[in-house]
Amino acid sequence: MQQHTGRRSLPRPSGAGRMTSRGVQAVPWLDLDRFLGRWYGVAWLPLPFQRRCAGELTLEYASRDDGLIAVHSACRTGDGRLSEVHGVARQPERLRDPAKLQLRFAPAWLERLRFVWNEHWVIGLDRDYRWALVGEPRRRHLWILGREARMDYHLLEELKATARRMGYDLAPLLMSRQRMD
Repeated sequence: MQQHTGRRSLPRPSGAGRMTSRGVQAVPWLDLDRFLGRWYGVAWLPLPFQRRCAGELTLEYASRDDGLIAVHSACRTGDGRLSEVHGVARQPERLRDPAKLQLRFAPAWLERLRFVWNEHWVIGLDRDYRWALVGEPRRRHLWILGREARMDYHLLEELKATARRMGYDLAPLLMSRQRMD
C-alpha cells in the first residue's frame, strides 16, 4: 500500500472540550481532476443524512462551469429505499492546500454563511487514485473510499489504522454490506 500520511505520534486530547484538527493532516498533493468521478463508500463515520445508510454508499464528484465541484451522495437505507443528497465542494484559496476541501449540502442561498461549509480533507490517497481516506479535521466524520465497490481486507485494516493514529474513534464506524476481497 502506498500511503501518504505522516507517521507522527498523535497528541492525546486533554480534558473535555472540542478536539482540534491537531494531528490530522491532509496529503500534501491532490490532482482534483483525477479525484473527480465515482467513489464507493467502504466504511464511514457519517454525516447526519448518511446515518440511514445500510450499504451501497456512493459519492460522485464532478466539475462545474462555475469552478465548484458537484457532489452527489447516494445510498440504500435499511428498508431498501434510495437516499440521495446533492451538494457542492470547493478548494478555498485561503487554505492554500489542494487536499483541504470544503463541502456544503445547504441551499445555494446560504453559501455565504460560514457554518454551512464543512471541512473535508483528503488525509490518505493512493498514488493511482484507487482509494482515498477523507476526514473532517475535528474527527466527527470519516470516509474510506474506493474506486471499486470491493476493497482488500488488509488494505481496509491499514486505512482504519491510519485513521486511528490520527485520533479518529472508529467505534461507531459504519461498514458497507460489500464483501471484502
